[in-house]
Parts: sequence; structure tokens; C-alpha cells
Amino acid sequence: MEKRKKTENRRKFLKVALGAFISGVLTSCNLKNLKNPKTMVKSPIGPNVLRPPGAVPENIFAQKCIRCGRCGEVCPYHCIKYFDIRDGGVFSGTPHVDVLEKPCYLCMKCVEVCPTGSLVPCKKEEVRMGVAVINRQICVTWQQNKTGLMCKTCFSVCPFSGIAIKIDHDFRPYIVEENCTGCGICAYSCIADTLPENNGKKAITIMPIKWKKIKEIKLEDIKKS
Repeated sequence: MEKRKKTENRRKFLKVALGAFISGVLTSCNLKNLKNPKTMVKSPIGPNVLRPPGAVPENIFAQKCIRCGRCGEVCPYHCIKYFDIRDGGVFSGTPHVDVLEKPCYLCMKCVEVCPTGSLVPCKKEEVRMGVAVINRQICVTWQQNKTGLMCKTCFSVCPFSGIAIKIDHDFRPYIVEENCTGCGICAYSCIADTLPENNGKKAITIMPIKWKKIKEIKLEDIKKS
């Protein structure tokens, strides 16, 4: 009985603390420089913006993460950044990886230093940060009849080449979704954005799988983002 009361009191305290935090943020910040206040409690994770390896589900990540910064400090590639209040709302201070800025190279040092279990230790091949989706409409090789080019960059740079990314009989790349770690190295390295007709767009997007099953991720999701 006493243990139950302590748990209930703790939950009440967390609710009050969260409410006070949001209230303080909204009153102390210039709202003109912030997103819609309703998005302050919405996860900022989205296409190409992912949690580090081993992250627990997004609906509990912000509760477990204590914003200690150890994951970013230990990352030798400096790919782990932290959301500020404008981008993250109540998720501010939590780590993320913007794969188009700097992908994750799966060194796995971050999971070793996380003190709260927000990042769970796992093998490289077990990492599921997201899943790569190829836009065949702008992929250099999928559009080789127009581009006259044959590119294998994504296949060459993938840490699990031949497992997560394969090449079909016409030398076109495709993703084996269940084996993709979502590290983003392929998206970062994609050269499709160098073609003028693609207007700076990459042919590969890394979609988070926090609330989706891998099989449900479709190209339409990219077009809407």
C-alpha cells in the first residue's frame, strides 16, 4: 500500500513538473520565434532526424533520458546533436542524429555510456534507427535511361552492403528493409542532389520506425514530409 502511494505521488509530481516546465517555456520565450505551441509536446523525430542507436521507443524516450550529454561527448564522429527548445519543445536536450548533416557510423560508443538505459546496448546489425527508402524517380541509377549514369555509391558505403542494400539484375539498388539499420550513411553519400533537375534532393530518405512497422513505410510518406 505504501509503495503504491509513493508511485502515485511520484506520478503526480512528474505531471506537475512537466506542466510547470511547459508553462515556463511558453511564458519566458518569444513565441514568435517558436513553432506552434501545440507542437511543443510533439516529438521532433522525423525523416532523416533520428534517435541514436539502441534508443527505446519514442513514447518513453524523453522520460528516461536525463539530458546528461554523455552520448554526444563520447561520439568520435560528432554526429549526435541535441534539440533546443524551439525544435524540441519538451524534448529539448535529448539527443538526435541528422543523417544528412552527419550520419551514424555505428561505433556503438553512445550505448555504452548511457546511464539510464535510454540507449540500450545492442550489436551493430541489431540497430534499428530507421529504414532507408529509395525514391526511384530521382535515383541516378534507377533513372539511368535519362541520366546516362550508373551509380553504386549507396551500395558501396553501406556497412552491411549486400545485406541491407542489394543490387538487382539491372544494377539498381534496393533496400532489404528488415536488415536496414537506418544509420543514414547511404542517404548522406547519395549523389542525386548534385543533378540540377533534382533541386538538391537526395534519392534516399531515412524514415524513423518509432511508431510504424517497417512494411508500412512507403514512398508517399516522403512526399508528405
